[in-house]
Amino acid sequence: MQIVSYNLNGIRAAHKKGLVDWLAQYQPTVLCVQETKATENDFNTALLTQLGYHVYWFAAQKKGYSGVAIFTKEKPLEVTHGNGFEQSNAEGRVITAFYKNFALVNAYFPSGTSGDERQTYKYQWLNEMQEYITQLQQKQPNIVLVGDYNIAHTDIDIHDPKGNKNSSGFLPEEKAWMTQFLNSGWVDSFRLLHPEQTGAYTWWSQRFPTVRAQNKGWRIDYICTTKAFAAAVKTAGILPDVKHSDHCPIFITL
Repeated sequence: MQIVSYNLNGIRAAHKKGLVDWLAQYQPTVLCVQETKATENDFNTALLTQLGYHVYWFAAQKKGYSGVAIFTKEKPLEVTHGNGFEQSNAEGRVITAFYKNFALVNAYFPSGTSGDERQTYKYQWLNEMQEYITQLQQKQPNIVLVGDYNIAHTDIDIHDPKGNKNSSGFLPEEKAWMTQFLNSGWVDSFRLLHPEQTGAYTWWSQRFPTVRAQNKGWRIDYICTTKAFAAAVKTAGILPDVKHSDHCPIFITL
């Protein structure tokens, strides 16, 4: 089973850049997308069902904002929308699919780049999300948590750690949250298999058009598993040459 996670920065914009053609060629078992910026009615989902995917969508209440979706060839036993917290649910940030042997959580973590208010909410959301997945573990100890975490964890996850030490996404409090999250019983699948790899990024700023070609990026997209399920991860990687967004896809095979 291959699981791909991809922040699309707008599914309609990504489609215009060939997303569905790429999906038809690549054919992962599951594609989890973040930042759809659309409702299910805004997109021709027949393009996905024709490829054999079941479509599960969770849009934000605000138009053209946030939103997550799961496209899966293997039909889940159950799908739940949200994480039980009102603001997060209004912003369409979490969708969970339950399979026979594990739960798959697809999440779009908030960004704090627009100012102090959103940075404060980001910290609140991180704590709420950890509460949600801790409760989920009581039901299903095998969990895969994919998504755009909007945090670069360590110096090797960002091209310029010194220059970005005061940037949202690389703040000490955010890195500390990520450290304690992993220490609480979670495994970063990419680092499990590629512990020292540098230059492995998943997002490049659009403010500077040349940075992607120069690979001046951040690794802020992750597929983490509970320790109980980490042994099931056979491969993990990043697809930086796939370009439908300012992010690129990441994947694991189970």
